[in-house]
Amino acid sequence: MPKSIYYLLILLLFTIIYSEQTNAFPNSLESDRSIKKSDKQKNNHSSKILTNSSTISYWPHVGGSVQGGHYISDSKINLKNISKLDIAWTHRSGDFREGDNFIDGISGDKPLQTGFQATPIHFNNALFYCTPYNRVISLNPENGSVNWTYDPQVDLSKFGVPRCRGVSSWTNPKLNETSKCKHMIFAPTMDARIIALDATDGEKCHNFAVNGEIILTNGLGDYNPSDYSLTTPPLITSTLLVTGSAVADNISTDVPSGVVRAYDLQTGQLAWVWDTIPPNSKPILNSQTKETYQRGTTNVWSFISADDELGLVYVPTGNTSPDYYGGHRNGSDYYSSSVVALSQKTGEVKWHFRAVNHDIWDFDIPSQPTLYDFELNGKLVRALAQTTKMGHVFLLNRETGEPIFPIEDKPVPQGAITGDYTAPTQPFPTKPKSLMNLDFNEDDIWGLTPFDRGACRKKFKELRYEGIYTPSSEEGSIHFPGSFGGHNWGGPALDPVNKKLIVNTLHMASIVKLIPREKCGQAEIDRQKKRLDRRFSFIEPSEGTPFCNQRWLGFFSPLAIPCTPPPWGTLASIDLVSGDIDWQVPLGTTRDLAPFPVWFIKGVPNIGGPLVTDTGLIFIAATTDFYIRGFDLNTGDVVWKHRLPTAAHASPMSFISQNNEQYIVVAAGGSPVLATPPGDYVIAYKISADK
Repeated sequence: MPKSIYYLLILLLFTIIYSEQTNAFPNSLESDRSIKKSDKQKNNHSSKILTNSSTISYWPHVGGSVQGGHYISDSKINLKNISKLDIAWTHRSGDFREGDNFIDGISGDKPLQTGFQATPIHFNNALFYCTPYNRVISLNPENGSVNWTYDPQVDLSKFGVPRCRGVSSWTNPKLNETSKCKHMIFAPTMDARIIALDATDGEKCHNFAVNGEIILTNGLGDYNPSDYSLTTPPLITSTLLVTGSAVADNISTDVPSGVVRAYDLQTGQLAWVWDTIPPNSKPILNSQTKETYQRGTTNVWSFISADDELGLVYVPTGNTSPDYYGGHRNGSDYYSSSVVALSQKTGEVKWHFRAVNHDIWDFDIPSQPTLYDFELNGKLVRALAQTTKMGHVFLLNRETGEPIFPIEDKPVPQGAITGDYTAPTQPFPTKPKSLMNLDFNEDDIWGLTPFDRGACRKKFKELRYEGIYTPSSEEGSIHFPGSFGGHNWGGPALDPVNKKLIVNTLHMASIVKLIPREKCGQAEIDRQKKRLDRRFSFIEPSEGTPFCNQRWLGFFSPLAIPCTPPPWGTLASIDLVSGDIDWQVPLGTTRDLAPFPVWFIKGVPNIGGPLVTDTGLIFIAATTDFYIRGFDLNTGDVVWKHRLPTAAHASPMSFISQNNEQYIVVAAGGSPVLATPPGDYVIAYKISADK
């Protein structure tokens, strides 16, 4: 049979299957999309969003501001001229490596490929970013040339996936403009240091902390270097540097403490500590090592936010290791999977909101809390939006932690593994509605061909699944959403003028199987014998518990196609005043995920976040296809896109240069988790006069 006819037949078959089986949006969202504007206005309760200090025309923090808005004001790029947006310059660091990735299978013979996740910052008329090798690079913002580089000399052989999501900046108000380290960059490292650098020349600020370095290993005791690292930059307030840490998942119960620490910005000396243990408890100290902080506690690995006026910092917490079994915790996970407000002066807990009760799904809070202000019935409300891996978006009063819209405690599946328990209820926001189809069931099982769909249905019946919050089991359980979300670390974007929160979401399931300790060795032998298991799953030890676990990164067919229906990724706009979802559209295509002719499935896996301009534009890459896109904020329509050399799973940023030109900058470097090729590209766009 000629290839052309063969492709046409496949295309025809797929079109029939796709049209019959695909439900592009959850039913709950269909109604939101059809709501008339006049109906929405009736529910506004005389409300309006206030433009707060998150409105900026430069980008001094990874989230745009310490409030995490990913928003730029005074934008020069708009709907009329976006078609002229083109590459201004490209910079390459050389810091990337080929290697294994999770989707194609981990051989053990090669290291994992790098994943370039950094968002540059614009500060003191320069761009700054960190590479996966933890080098810090300063660039000329208008042409991409290198001002300086700094290498912290991290032994990366000790870490599976080298990564760095960005650096922080600070200007010391007590120093004159010509003083050394007037303008400072703070760089996190995988080996648990924060290094203070002069923003002008890249030299260490030796008068800060200990020879220019905060050493976070102090007080942790002995541990495997890969069990404790920094992957996100510290928060900078008016007086403090605040940092959490990344603690290894599913390795052991005996991992280093997840303690949060604050340091004086003038000296680098420790100001306060928040040990993430239950209230009115004292740390359980190790009698042999005498370490200061209790081991195995909840950590804070993502971005932290601050409100200097209220004197609070907002920390998004992880869940206590290991992820899928919690029978040993005995209440130690009190602050797990929560948003916690801490006093800037003392580190004291002012309030906390738990998004997941007794988290045994790896539903930790992955993203920076986003702060905004609005008027409700004539009164100022200081608010916080928190996206989650579950697809929930919780809108809270950031002064008190109280929900802005009612939250319902709903019964969830019970029957956890022997020795553990499942919380009887979980919190569900009434507004906005979940961005996930939480009613997913057997009828929704999808396949590219009847063979695929049949195999997926067979597997579905062999596994345990009773909806969201189905606990892990010995037979294997489907977790939907999976451990990557829902939403992840990229964070949403806030437009305070147009009253919108822009959120990208991953719509895929994963599988977790708990294996009795004595059977773990045989389970690894069995895994190696099965091609799909060897390719898509790995066994994690979870030492200190009665079980190891086997985790599949996706719920896939034998052809490695998701069993959940497309779209597997979406972009949505949420009205923060009414709580309604304005629109939700597929994000990306399968162009670089599948062979021709299956390029046109819309909505693909994505990790990374958006930015918003005050001219009503959204920019986002994040997808497994190699594109950065511009969307119309009002409609969700794609108004511009540009091909990248590889996928960009870092959030883009923007700034206005000294010559009054606006740049959009994104790091394109692939991901070992999504199996997109590694790279080292920093690409800047601006309006081209030649177009």
